[in-house]
Amino acid sequence: MSLFAAAFAWLFDAANWAGTNGIPIRTAEHVLYTLVTLLVAGIIGVGAGLYIGHTGRLKGFAVLLTGSLRALPTLGLLFLFALWLGIGLTPVIIVLAVLAIPPLLAGTYSGIEAIERSTVDAARAMGMTEWQILAKVEIPLAMPLIVSGIRSAALQVIATATIAAYLPLGGLGRYVFDNLSLKRWDAVIGGAIVVTVLALIVDGLFALLERAVVSRGVRAARERGVGDDAVAPPKPAAAEAA
Repeated sequence: MSLFAAAFAWLFDAANWAGTNGIPIRTAEHVLYTLVTLLVAGIIGVGAGLYIGHTGRLKGFAVLLTGSLRALPTLGLLFLFALWLGIGLTPVIIVLAVLAIPPLLAGTYSGIEAIERSTVDAARAMGMTEWQILAKVEIPLAMPLIVSGIRSAALQVIATATIAAYLPLGGLGRYVFDNLSLKRWDAVIGGAIVVTVLALIVDGLFALLERAVVSRGVRAARERGVGDDAVAPPKPAAAEAA
């Protein structure tokens, strides 16, 4: 029997779907770690991205920070925080949040920056305060890119949350790390398959959400530009004379 056939046999074994070590419980733990991480990272990354995108300040620092955070070794950082804070969920959430902040920060300030300045100037000329401009103009228009950043962060966290098994905590990483030393490759590959399927499901949900958060005005403008006459560029005067 091939390794993948053995892995699928492990997946469809009813014994692996029951008890505290069952696939549903481990998946729920994995999702919980992901949600807590996205909440913590979102407060920091999205909040900072909104400030940078709206004010235009600290953009260079943000670019440097996101590049630096992406370069940090995840496992080394995990062991460092585990030695400092002790064994538990806190070091895992901190490390995963460090991983999630760059796409959240970049997606948010890029979404705000992509808005036409004339739109923001028009809102300011109408007497809107800076908070109203941010809440009623910039965030709704930037929401697709913000959701795209959350999507990227969620996928990275789901893939990396398996490191929680090192401390040891729960999650789908238990199947991988617990069975490596035992050379139970069916369980190792089966656990990896479950992580992959979970990531694909989450990716699909966020893809649908990205479409749903496009503002009605932008969607209407796109619909008006569908026809050939609407999208065709105007002919130069010389071409018309010819």
